[in-house]
Amino acid sequence: MFAAAMAGVLVTMALALVAAARGPSVFDRLLAINLFGTKTVLLIAVTGFLVGRPEWLDLALVYALINFVAMIALLKFVRFGSLGHDDLDAER
Repeated sequence: MFAAAMAGVLVTMALALVAAARGPSVFDRLLAINLFGTKTVLLIAVTGFLVGRPEWLDLALVYALINFVAMIALLKFVRFGSLGHDDLDAER
């Protein structure tokens, strides 16, 4: 059962990579990368249960938090061009 779930997650991860390569806009590509990160969390969790190590769920949760923070940073960088506040220095 877990092996079938793992195979399904791997297939959707491959499809997410194809969508990231083909995406017509930057935001479509970022959405596909976010989907890939989410599927990676699922893959870590399913693999942990498949090999009898359910504590890998903690690693999956940490990866999910890192994925969330990284996605926010990427979106901010794409939107504003930097991660800092350079506009305050220009006013002085």
